[in-house]
Amino acid sequence: MPRTDWTDRFLAKVAETDRGCWQWTAYTNPDGYGQIKIGGRPRYAHRVAYEAMREPIPDGLVIDHLCRNRTCVRPDHLEAVRQRTNVLRGVNIAARRARQTHCLRGHAFDAANTYTAPNGTRKCRRCRANARGRSRRGVTCAAS
Repeated sequence: MPRTDWTDRFLAKVAETDRGCWQWTAYTNPDGYGQIKIGGRPRYAHRVAYEAMREPIPDGLVIDHLCRNRTCVRPDHLEAVRQRTNVLRGVNIAARRARQTHCLRGHAFDAANTYTAPNGTRKCRRCRANARGRSRRGVTCAAS
């Protein structure tokens, strides 16, 4: 029996959805990304589709699903971007916090009022100063 080309195996594991996505119907890893073995090595299905039907993925870039569907392998739903861009386009907590323009008390995250903590999170200088004052004086500070 002749061995089929990996492209035949790949296309046999794709189904089009109502939203126009090419849904990966075979194995997905615990993070929800489709995988296929090519040459005995597991590869992400969306990366294989992008490289086979568009272009090689440039060094330092990752593939972003513009449709937000991790199992989609449709090349025009995929874009090669920097990791930071991919994260900021997402809906996770890191992306939401990175898009914040003001702290919880309404102070602007600007150059004068923002510092970056050692763990990489942004902090409001005004709120931090108010918190220090509360701990020394034992009074609650109204939002300014």
